[in-house]
Amino acid sequence: MSSADAAGESEPSPAAPPAACPKDRADLTHAADDDIRRQTIGSLPRWGADRARELLGTLTAADDPFPCTFAVAAAKRTTLRFGFVDDLDNEAAWKLLPGILSGYLGQYQGISRETSLVVFFRDDGPPRGLDAYHERFWSILQYLHDEDQSPWPEQTPTDPEHFLWEFCFEGTEIFVVCNTPAHDARRSRHSPVFVITFQPRWVFEGLEQDTPRGSAARRTIRTRLRRFDAAEPAAELGSYGDPDNREWRQYFLPDGDGEPMTGCPFHARRPSRSPNRP
Repeated sequence: MSSADAAGESEPSPAAPPAACPKDRADLTHAADDDIRRQTIGSLPRWGADRARELLGTLTAADDPFPCTFAVAAAKRTTLRFGFVDDLDNEAAWKLLPGILSGYLGQYQGISRETSLVVFFRDDGPPRGLDAYHERFWSILQYLHDEDQSPWPEQTPTDPEHFLWEFCFEGTEIFVVCNTPAHDARRSRHSPVFVITFQPRWVFEGLEQDTPRGSAARRTIRTRLRRFDAAEPAAELGSYGDPDNREWRQYFLPDGDGEPMTGCPFHARRPSRSPNRP
């Protein structure tokens, strides 16, 4: 809100800018591609810039506000980071993913609290259903865990059914979100291509459920979810640290009010133990 809005006054509307000529539009696209290239960790393939532009357009659409206000802020402030994997089904192509995630984890605290790593996966196969994407998501997360050479953090339980569990890579707790072409009613989880977003738990510090900022943010996001999606906010959505919450259930949401999953597909390489936390 501007100071004029706060005073109950209106500011004069700025004059409309002249329509861009084709050369101007090309220059704008080139500039946008340069921004995307600067935000990319690893290589930017030919197909990548279009996918990133699509996402940024969704996040910044003024007439159709995206529910997650933190993602919107990150898109506007160019604090998102992008990664690209050339084949969703070929594990050989996944070999780039640990390096992309490692590169991001080496810099995220110097970017902003409003940052995420968004990894796009190319998929040239026939359309698939939600169950197939679900299997692929957990296979990729398991692959990352199996390739991780760092020990699991001592303070983090390895059992996904513990309310303090979170996926970890290189000793960092990370909240993970998957978007797919098969999500329809739940538009907030839809993407033209398969996408995994990695958010270090550090970005949520100060936004816990018992803080004023955290409570306000949750109310705002849920209100926007109801306007954006053709389904009620998922029952799986919860708050980290709540004894009734299971983080893994939020990673890949159903497209409606389906039956809850009975067990997490993720398997830690070593036995679970009680965390050294109150």
